[in-house]
Amino acid sequence: MYSTHVGTSSTDAITIYGHDLCNELIGKASLTDLIFLGAQNRLPQESESKMLNALMLGVAEHGFTPSSLAARLTWLGAPEATQAAVAAGLLGAGSVYLGAMELTTKMLADGFAAHPEASLEEIATAIADKYEETGERLPGFGHPVHRPVDPRTVRWYELAEQWGVLGQYGRLLTAVHAEVEKRRGKPITLNGAGTFGGLLGDLGFGWQTVRTIVTAARAVGLVGHIAEEASRGTRDSTAQQLYMHVQDNTDYQA
Repeated sequence: MYSTHVGTSSTDAITIYGHDLCNELIGKASLTDLIFLGAQNRLPQESESKMLNALMLGVAEHGFTPSSLAARLTWLGAPEATQAAVAAGLLGAGSVYLGAMELTTKMLADGFAAHPEASLEEIATAIADKYEETGERLPGFGHPVHRPVDPRTVRWYELAEQWGVLGQYGRLLTAVHAEVEKRRGKPITLNGAGTFGGLLGDLGFGWQTVRTIVTAARAVGLVGHIAEEASRGTRDSTAQQLYMHVQDNTDYQA
């Protein structure tokens, strides 16, 4: 026997997560609310909904990135299958791109679990010690463009404070940031990926679901890239220009 709480349909009704889709959700809840409902089995409070929306908006679009280029190039080969282009753009959501968000949330969660009675400053010190000892890269810090401040980090923290959703995860991340800067003796960027992971933890999302949230946001951003390619046609698309540029600037070595 199978079981699910996600959704079911009858002749004249659709129920998802215990709510009547047409009468309780459509026209009343946002797509962001539905994401929250699916992950946490409850509708968000207004402040939570606004914060999740702000977080997802901030990671949906980054211009020409590996994911958007993959989407455009896939569209070039199969313009009749736009879903394939979106999927291609999401397949590279790993440890280098998008994965830092998940790793940051996990780092903070592990810190709380390992030191349940410690202060935030003590946990931050323990986290920094652990990463120094293992030689692993500390997730959530550094950025090739936004230095020494990531503008998304500033805005998200402002909104989290304003809407009353800044919690222990976001505060611990700030403590880790201060500890890292103290040890390195110079400003270090607390990047948008790390902030996204920390503040998503404050909204109650477990680290296991963080990457699903960011890929959902990135899927929205890919719509614009595919639409732009489609408006130009395959011959004049960015993907076609990129393909020809590589063809014309590659030396074949036997």
